[in-house]
Amino acid sequence: MASITLSKLSKIAAAVLISSLTIHSFAADLLDTVKARGTLKVAMEGTYPPFNFKDPKTSQLTGFEVDVAKLIAAKLGVTPEFTTTEWSGILAGLSAGKYDVILNQVGITEDRKKVFDFSQPYTLSSARLIVRKDEKRNFTSLESLKGFKLGLGQGTNFEQKAKAVPGIDVKTYPGAQEYLADLASGRIDAALNDSLLVGYLLKNSTLPLKAGAAFGDVDKIGIPFQKGNPKFEAALNKALDEILKDGSFKQVSFKWFGMDVSKAPAAR
Repeated sequence: MASITLSKLSKIAAAVLISSLTIHSFAADLLDTVKARGTLKVAMEGTYPPFNFKDPKTSQLTGFEVDVAKLIAAKLGVTPEFTTTEWSGILAGLSAGKYDVILNQVGITEDRKKVFDFSQPYTLSSARLIVRKDEKRNFTSLESLKGFKLGLGQGTNFEQKAKAVPGIDVKTYPGAQEYLADLASGRIDAALNDSLLVGYLLKNSTLPLKAGAAFGDVDKIGIPFQKGNPKFEAALNKALDEILKDGSFKQVSFKWFGMDVSKAPAAR
């Protein structure tokens, strides 16, 4: 066998490196992959109403984010292909390339932006009060509820925030229906939940209640995907821009929440 000199090894190593860089530089952008495949692979929990869940009558996947995914896929000229998975592993699955995007109320945070790229926000949310329709008192924040009774879901982050404000009589409940009933009957003075869920709860309730003030930090919800796909990012944001402008996003938003969830909570 002929011997390989150090010089030859260096040339081989250089050739391998150049080849690797060339392959990487011509790696397909996610947009090319999606277009060639003809489908956009979308992950969601499928157990998170009204955002994404299975219809109890048909067992079909439905919800706000299912409708939004269909609108986006149509703008991209492809068909949505849905995968349901538990929240605990959904981001890891995106990292592993099991799907292209996630639509599951994924908040845009600095830590997540280190790992993934995000679309522009498609929903904006914050804490929001629920009050009776005839309420005349000016409840605008947690501090304004000192000396009053506030109802909210047991074990939620809102419970922790409310209990951190001295003077609020915090009442916890197993679910929204229970505290909404107590609010309507006057046993509590206000209730608290995420502004998106407030819209959904009130849209599907016949109780004499209305949305109160929104307050606190605004959470921006976007669509994460793997880094290094500038063409896909541009196409995704273009699709979102188009459905926001043509009214189709607003129609879906009102269908599920009775309001436009792309607007800042205070402006709704």
